[in-house]
Formats: sequence, C-alpha cells, structure tokens
Amino acid sequence: MSDETHAWQMVEYEGFEIHLSPRPTEPDAPPGRNRFTYLGYVCHPGADPAIPGHVVPFHAGGEEWFASLEDACYEAVHAGRSIVDGTHPDLSVLSLVTGGV
Repeated sequence: MSDETHAWQMVEYEGFEIHLSPRPTEPDAPPGRNRFTYLGYVCHPGADPAIPGHVVPFHAGGEEWFASLEDACYEAVHAGRSIVDGTHPDLSVLSLVTGGV
C-alpha cells in the first residue's frame, strides 16, 4: 500500500500542527493479526509538507509496533508533542521557528 492510500489525521498543539498516519506493518495480514506503526510530521498551521524545511518529519523507531491503530495514533501524537515541547531526544521545531517558516 502506498503512502497516498493512508489517511492522515491532524492535531493542533501549542501553535503547531501534528500530522500523523497510522498504518499496518503488514498490509496483507488477516484482520485481527496485524500490528501497526505510524508516520508523522510537525509544522506550522497551513505549511506545505512538499516544501523542504517546512516540516519536521518523524516515524516509529526501528522495529517498534503497536497492537492497534488507536495505540499507533496515541504514540504518534505523543511523539509529535515531544518534538514541539523540546523533549524529544533527536528532533526539534527550532528549525521551523528560526527559519521563519
């Protein structure tokens, strides 16, 4: 399944938008037998994710997976909030704030 077929959701947080897309780790697995992961990005409201430097992308780490779509969504929002709050160990919105984007 391509990225275009997965639904994106958005949560507003502290003046930023957290966009997330939960997705199965094995799209062809039988119902009830799948695990889930996520992709996401943080941006200013209305930013164009296709323009370099307008978003901070993130995803579930390595072999990390979740038992349900709801769990994947919850963890994606948590990761996005940590990026905005400055508590994520590797990612920050500093480039969005200082770059004037």
